[in-house]
Amino acid sequence: MSDYETLSILLDSGADPDEVCFGDTLLTHAIGLEGDAHVQTDYPLNTASTAILLAYGADPRLPAIDGETPLQIAEYYHHEPIKRLLQRFLALTPAETPGSARDE
Repeated sequence: MSDYETLSILLDSGADPDEVCFGDTLLTHAIGLEGDAHVQTDYPLNTASTAILLAYGADPRLPAIDGETPLQIAEYYHHEPIKRLLQRFLALTPAETPGSARDE
């Protein structure tokens, strides 16, 4: 079973796509991992984990604990495919306002 299949199964079973672990959201971790893998191995840029997380409702605006947003991480790695993907989801996802369910 691939990592992508495992991620999909976990999310389909109810795992929170906005989970924070060791200071990163799942989305910021995935973008950093995909960008870093490209830098270290020169493999083509990959968007699979990011796309899966966004499809399961990960918040494209939710920053890591250090305040770095998913888009900022994609910009750091010059990861154009993820930047385009995030920009599409950001355009489709209204920003939450204070007092929203997430703040309660």
